[in-house]
Amino acid sequence: MSTLMPAFFIGHGNPMITLSKNTYTEAWEEIGKLVPRPKAVLAVSAHWYISSSAVTMSTAPSTIHDFGGFTRELHEVQYPAPGSPELARHIKDLLSPKAVELDNDWGLDHGTWAVLRHLFPKADIPVVQLSIDRTKPAEYHYELAKRLASLREEGVLVVGSGNIVHSLHAYSWGNSAAQPYDWAVRFEKQIREFILKSDDASVIAFEKLGNDAMLSVPSPDHFLPLLYILGLRKENEEVKFPVEGFDGGSMSMLAVQIG
Repeated sequence: MSTLMPAFFIGHGNPMITLSKNTYTEAWEEIGKLVPRPKAVLAVSAHWYISSSAVTMSTAPSTIHDFGGFTRELHEVQYPAPGSPELARHIKDLLSPKAVELDNDWGLDHGTWAVLRHLFPKADIPVVQLSIDRTKPAEYHYELAKRLASLREEGVLVVGSGNIVHSLHAYSWGNSAAQPYDWAVRFEKQIREFILKSDDASVIAFEKLGNDAMLSVPSPDHFLPLLYILGLRKENEEVKFPVEGFDGGSMSMLAVQIG
């Protein structure tokens, strides 16, 4: 019998976090040590948020530095993991009849490499990225993820990268240890409780949480990768939160592990 791979949503936070040894990067390293070695990684990153569904085809995806205003050291980071055209085609088939483009231009954005360089520092595991179609509602992404559930039985580790709470407007630049806002704590707590109750419908309908949701999720790009992980969960399957905390007061670093 094949091993059922776990699946993870990782709160990646400020990309500068990846350059230092801290509680978050140490926790990511621990995850990489504990999971069975995957045959490949499928990453769903908040930072490939476009008007279509696409999957990367490159055999050698580039390291994309999709940000500005950060240190030269961060811009020099490379994560030379191989790609997998075979897995890309397989994902396209699994998602059929939904339209999915095979993309040769996109590489690995920082939502992916900032985390994977700590999970798998040797960069020797093939990585494929799946875009988030910004034109579709939250429920669409959750249902799309269900079509990918068989990947867990095929040795593929699915990683969603974003943040349950992500408000750059409220972020305390230069003070990563700032106390989290009350609205951020309430929203994360509510989403966490929904997950523990397997109440995925309430997670999908997060906007109904009113002002806390509006402040915590001003744009859905960082929240939607969570739905790709919840959609892979089997009935009564264990869920854990291997990483906790807030960065800069307005970014939840919560990680969600399925299986």
